[in-house]
Amino acid sequence: MFLALLPPWLWAAFTVIAAGAQTARNAMQRDLVGSVGTQGATYVRFLFGLPFALLFLGAQRLLIDAPLPVPDLRSVGWAAIGALMQVLATAFMLIAMRDRSFVVTIAFTKTEPIIIALLSIAILGEVPSLMTIAAIVVATAGVLLMSLPAKAQGAERPGVKAALIGLASGACFGFSATGYRVSMVGLESTSFILTATVTMVMGLVIQCAAILCWLALRDRPLLVTIAKNWRPSLFAGFMGALATQFWFLAFAISNPTRVRTLALVEVPFAQIVSRKIFKQRMSAAEIGGMGLIVAGVVLLLNG
Repeated sequence: MFLALLPPWLWAAFTVIAAGAQTARNAMQRDLVGSVGTQGATYVRFLFGLPFALLFLGAQRLLIDAPLPVPDLRSVGWAAIGALMQVLATAFMLIAMRDRSFVVTIAFTKTEPIIIALLSIAILGEVPSLMTIAAIVVATAGVLLMSLPAKAQGAERPGVKAALIGLASGACFGFSATGYRVSMVGLESTSFILTATVTMVMGLVIQCAAILCWLALRDRPLLVTIAKNWRPSLFAGFMGALATQFWFLAFAISNPTRVRTLALVEVPFAQIVSRKIFKQRMSAAEIGGMGLIVAGVVLLLNG
């Protein structure tokens, strides 16, 4: 099988690149909340990401000597599940960011490997190794440590609220990743790159169609506001498409449980962004939690 010819570390490289691009996209979306609102910031990554995804697919079609995979109804159905759960997960994430710091909100969403592991066993029959399970346990413990409520007066209740919303976001991301992985498994192609990109485009088309229909029927002023803020939204869309491209490349050649566990490196990336852009500091518990997350990643890569 052609996947056997790929370097064994390739999925990890794809994942780290995706995590970096996603951190930049999340920061841009967070900044857009003030101008287009939470819903608008949720939608821009999809609406402005689709054109870039189509450009990626067009370039790959010219460079790769392989036919485009044709999705069947099962692949389309699972892609739709992945696409709609991804929109919901992004919305939850941005809502949580209003009550808690950027880096801690990202940490909340990273409980998804547990959901993905369970779904992978139930749907794909892919049982994670003992080392992968250990990595998930250690890294998730780090996430829980980071989610401890702040000691500052009045900060505890918002922290709990943000934790619950962030956990909901992580669960939705877990369902999304599994849906996309099942969709890819159903595509027949000699190129894992085309498999990944066709799935990405399929998901974005579904997402954009649903979003545009919703806005046209329920909130046309928001659609106008998004259009007026096209310049900053364009960057968020590009980074969103770039991140999704590399997430899907990793999903196409590796178990999503491993991919999303390694994706916890996004938490240190988010910490860098928080310190440089949002001027947010971490507590001792958050630093300790991040250490456990890194330890979990080390276990995963050595498993």
